[in-house]
Amino acid sequence: MGPLPHSMLEVDQLACLRGDALLFRGLSFCLAGGGLLHVAGRNGAGKTSLLRLLCGLMLPEEGEIRWHGKSIRAQREEYHGALLFLGHANAVKDEFSALENLRVACALAGRAVSEAQALAALDAIGLAHRVELDARHLSQGQRRRVALARLLLAETVPLWILDEPFTALDVPAVGLLARTIEAHLARGGAVIYTTHQDVPIASKSVQRIDVGEFAPC
Repeated sequence: MGPLPHSMLEVDQLACLRGDALLFRGLSFCLAGGGLLHVAGRNGAGKTSLLRLLCGLMLPEEGEIRWHGKSIRAQREEYHGALLFLGHANAVKDEFSALENLRVACALAGRAVSEAQALAALDAIGLAHRVELDARHLSQGQRRRVALARLLLAETVPLWILDEPFTALDVPAVGLLARTIEAHLARGGAVIYTTHQDVPIASKSVQRIDVGEFAPC
């Protein structure tokens, strides 16, 4: 399958081996700007493994992943600078405050932000009165909000890959996150995500892939 016009991300006949188990084979899709892809499947089918492959954190057993028509293996630095990955774990350090966690996470991703920008993001996500509190004193929902605040500071990052982003969020936070994703799509960004929750997200292009359908016979 050659590159398609206007495709940001192209996945061509991907296969994933975890240990001795082949999770899936022959998985292909294309994602353009403004596109939303929901990765579905039962637990253990390989959803998180697929996301890790798409981030370049694992190598596929077969197939290729291309970014703007070029293999991600040949442009690792450029590709990593063009994506934001939020895993199922929050990756929030107990000994850091919410503000420190956010700024450190952004800096490690190569996107340093000012204190004012970080404070504005934490305020928008509902943590205005928790910014100086050590993360060990935050609830699971608040810790998740700290991690998700990175999205509010990543408007220029074209590809978001999100593993169960709605986990541990209350109803207002779920709505805020859905609107944040919709705004990113409206700007021409692309989003790939997993979720077990039924959260409507408006997009001009919506795809759904069930990883289990690509399991080898």
